[in-house]
Amino acid sequence: MRLVASSPHEGRGRRTVARFKRTPLRLSAVLAPLMLGACNFAPEYAPPVIEMPAQFKEAHGVGWETARPCDDQPRGTWWRSFNDRGLDELEPQIDEANQDLAAALAALDQARSYVAKAQAALLPSVNLDNSYSANKQSRHRPLRKANTPFSVNGQIESWQDTRPLNEPDHYGDNLLTLQSSYEVDLWGRVRNSIAVGEANAEGRAAQMESVRLSLQAELARIYLALRGLDSEVRLLNDTIEAYKRALALTRVRVEGQIASPEDQARAEAQLELARAQVVDLLGQRAQLEHAIATLIGKPASSFTLRPASLVEKTPAIPPSVPSALLERRPDIAAEERQVAAANAQIGVARAAFFPRLMINLSGGTQDTGLSLLNMRNSIWSLGPSITLPIFDAGARAADLAGAEAAYLETVARYRGSVLRAIQEVEDSLANLRWLAKGVQSMETASNAADKVLGISLTLYRDGATNYLDVVTAQTAALEARRSVLSLKTRRQEAAVALMLALGGGWPTPAPAPEQICMSH
Repeated sequence: MRLVASSPHEGRGRRTVARFKRTPLRLSAVLAPLMLGACNFAPEYAPPVIEMPAQFKEAHGVGWETARPCDDQPRGTWWRSFNDRGLDELEPQIDEANQDLAAALAALDQARSYVAKAQAALLPSVNLDNSYSANKQSRHRPLRKANTPFSVNGQIESWQDTRPLNEPDHYGDNLLTLQSSYEVDLWGRVRNSIAVGEANAEGRAAQMESVRLSLQAELARIYLALRGLDSEVRLLNDTIEAYKRALALTRVRVEGQIASPEDQARAEAQLELARAQVVDLLGQRAQLEHAIATLIGKPASSFTLRPASLVEKTPAIPPSVPSALLERRPDIAAEERQVAAANAQIGVARAAFFPRLMINLSGGTQDTGLSLLNMRNSIWSLGPSITLPIFDAGARAADLAGAEAAYLETVARYRGSVLRAIQEVEDSLANLRWLAKGVQSMETASNAADKVLGISLTLYRDGATNYLDVVTAQTAALEARRSVLSLKTRRQEAAVALMLALGGGWPTPAPAPEQICMSH
């Protein structure tokens, strides 16, 4: 199966991503008479293709299906599949106050303004020029007329022309004009410039969605890690209470001279070690809490998240998730839009080899006084201007070569992004599968360690063993329990990574086929 990890639409591959809307200018009908016979030197565009496997290797029997592109669709509240109320309350705050997302939105608005500016070239520009000035010329200016009489047959004759002998040293020059110019887009330079801007704006829109998705996934990952620490702290607090009871037992036995003082020292060491581990975990938790505050746009000093246990239910991978769901990834969509922009830029570079035809029109009035509304003072100018490139020492050829190389660069980056996306999905699927098995094995080991600890305490209470065996059993049981919690936390984080790799996870509850972009 061949994947176009973006829109495989025909023609120039235009599409709207992340709620990007083009400015509704439809000028082709207005300017059609001027555009007859116009050319477009941009290569015919189609998104690059790359070979894709029929299914993910690490899916192991999951029935994946083919999808149509839907990177322009909202990702929805994918995090709700974790069934954690705290996470559900935090995630919407990213849209409200995260500054990285605000910067991405501003960049999108800037790209849209460039599109509007490029589209303005489809219409003539009109400017009003209004100037009033009083001027004085130098009496010794070059080519100044002389005021000297001349003679004919020895007789001094006066100048017969009605014009003054001298140009005035002081004069007014008042001007009121309208000027207009329009470039006839014979070679597609303007149209391809607009196409470049539109593709870049669509890429910015996809990048904004990519930033949003990355921030949501980062918040989910940090939140789940924090809840994993909360569960470990709770486990250690329960362990501390158990260690206190064990310490009381050793004291009773030492005071009764049934056990040696070393047993009490070992019990005290175990208790303090557990307390130290709690302190270390609380320090890590504080840093994660600060990171969450920054993600939701709040000062870390004023944000507090109450402790709660990790929700251990991992979102199930539904069989309806398509193998080509990579097409929904906004970062890949952004890369494809860069390819489209680079393709259109080749057309702009090629058009530079041909003449530029401008139609210029100006008209108004001019007077040394203020009689600007007198038609006898009217002035006007109308005519085309043509700029024909003749020699530039290879500058335009270098621009074209650069545009073609830039296109090849964007294609390579796009294909590399798709390959990395496939790797991310495979990695996440493998992590989920092996971590699930690891949790099962570690829970079995933890249960066995708990039994060993119970037996050791019973034997110690009956005087059948020393406290060193109890300490060994306590350590093994605690490490096994903490390992179970750690693996469960990592499994939840792997589920977040898979959702991110698939471009926003999967909707929950199961939607209608058209909502998950399926095609059979």
